[in-house]
Amino acid sequence: MVRVEAYDMCAARSEPEPAERAGPELDKLLPLVARGDEGAFEAVYDRLAASAYGLIRKVLRDPSQSEEVTQEVLLEVWRTASRFDPARGSAAAWVLTIAHRRAVDRVRSEEAAAARDQRTAQVQTAVDEVAESVEASMDAERVRRCLDGLTELQRESITLAYYGGHSYSQVAALLGTALGTIKTRIRDGLSRLRDCLGVSS
Repeated sequence: MVRVEAYDMCAARSEPEPAERAGPELDKLLPLVARGDEGAFEAVYDRLAASAYGLIRKVLRDPSQSEEVTQEVLLEVWRTASRFDPARGSAAAWVLTIAHRRAVDRVRSEEAAAARDQRTAQVQTAVDEVAESVEASMDAERVRRCLDGLTELQRESITLAYYGGHSYSQVAALLGTALGTIKTRIRDGLSRLRDCLGVSS
């Protein structure tokens, strides 16, 4: 089978030959290509590669992608030349129609891939947020269970100090208890909480 990749895209771009100049000769060459004539295919390539590339480049903008799609188009021409019907239009129009379709397909494929990536990122963000929320809920539940394991006096003192935002002196005043007693209750309560939560001191 002919190696499309062997032909030089740079050379094709540097010496463009408008597709309309190829005319009837191209119409005669494609049936030969359909029979596996590599010389005929090379002639078709030389006449149409630049035009196909130019059309594809207008759609895709990106030079390397345009070259890649042009090679795909010419490979398709080699494989499907038997489908060319001169009654439905010229060989040049047939090839350029394939080129335009392939370029549009590539754009749609790129857009679909970008949309998939965006959806995946959104789903991952949502999963992360749910995981964080669940983890926070589980941590809060563990803290609640551990607080329930304290004595009522310890729980009350710690709740006022850490959830109420009061200083030890304020807690002592609110509970009508000596400051030293409050400090002991909170210290012992926190020690039990650390043990319950598995936090090293």
